[in-house]
Amino acid sequence: MTAQPEMTGRYLVLFREGAVNEGMQTLTEATGLGMASDEAANPPIVLSTLGVAVVDVAPEQLQSVRASAEADSAILAIEPEQVVYALEEPDFMPPKLTQSGQNLDIAVDYLRGYRDAVNHLIGSLLPAEQSQLTQAVDESESTWGLQATRVVNSCSSGMGIKVAVLDTGFDLNHPDFVGRVVVSKSFIPGEAVQDGNGHGTHCIGTACGSRAPGRLPRYGAAYEAEIYAGKVLSDRGSGTDSGILEGIEWAISNGCEIISMSLGAPTQIGTRYSPIYEAVAQRALQRGTLIIAAAGNESRRDLGIFNPVARPANSPSILAVGALDSDLQMARFSNRGLNPDGGQVDIAGPGVAVYSSWPMPTQYRTISGTSMATPHVAGIAALHAERSGLRGQDLWNLLMKTARRLPLASEDVGVGLVQAP
Repeated sequence: MTAQPEMTGRYLVLFREGAVNEGMQTLTEATGLGMASDEAANPPIVLSTLGVAVVDVAPEQLQSVRASAEADSAILAIEPEQVVYALEEPDFMPPKLTQSGQNLDIAVDYLRGYRDAVNHLIGSLLPAEQSQLTQAVDESESTWGLQATRVVNSCSSGMGIKVAVLDTGFDLNHPDFVGRVVVSKSFIPGEAVQDGNGHGTHCIGTACGSRAPGRLPRYGAAYEAEIYAGKVLSDRGSGTDSGILEGIEWAISNGCEIISMSLGAPTQIGTRYSPIYEAVAQRALQRGTLIIAAAGNESRRDLGIFNPVARPANSPSILAVGALDSDLQMARFSNRGLNPDGGQVDIAGPGVAVYSSWPMPTQYRTISGTSMATPHVAGIAALHAERSGLRGQDLWNLLMKTARRLPLASEDVGVGLVQAP
């Protein structure tokens, strides 16, 4: 069963384009916004470019705003603000075993190694046609994901393209990025951009990592793109809609052609997409910015459990990315397009056992998730943007047109595997 969404107690308010001031005046008159003595502790966040505000008011006050709204009202939609998370494949966290009064932790990596050894033994005992083992891939020079998406064959580098990765931040001291253009900003109060989690550094590495890293294999797609690292998730891997929206506004204001978001919140069958994220994504496309987001990791396909695309990737105007393994089969965790009213998977990328950068001193790490598939698509979008000159919806259409078709359900992979130019 999918977890229920977690709310912050604040609300997102969408205004008609060009009517932010009018909408804020309507809110103030109806709710007394900004008049309470404690309002200074929770002032409204107004995002003029997107036409959105985040406010801390009582639900009954907003109800009166909805009730009195006219057909030509400056306020188009109101919804609760949610908590969002980094979308990495959940690790199996083993229980602690007690022996002689001591707690013994079983390392996750040890258990993975044991699982892989068992799978190898089973595979060697089964007839070849029954074996479902992942094929061996030579990653001595480049990762399997860059090979499968033909990045290694591309003459494009992403030069001149600005890619914003909204995540847990970035290791600004990573040696593979010395000399690169990196613009950064934190939207997490009390936390610097410096990545204390690792998820953001890994995603930035896949999208924009070096062509010649300090240690092979090569793992990055758009190796000459300009990097915009927006910290919208804390070092614990969580954030809120307001931080995400602030990051989107920052990226658009800086002229980023591509925004990559490996984050989200789970949805359920029948969950409708957010009208606010949808309007934001449409306004971004009109300004030449394509938003790409992870479809989510709540499924357990090996157990016959399928969950719908996560929020905000379930917005029709956000490019939703599913995850594949190196056999080009669906990742066991990748969500499916189950909701007819939005919520489709649009395209797929490499998302299992993906090697990329990690904060020092670890430097590199291999992890899985639709989070890892998403920056593959974002980096390749930068390559297409450089070569074609296309932006926004036209860039989206080009990614769809050039994808590699697969013998898998469109509910899982959309048009297929993303391909570099």
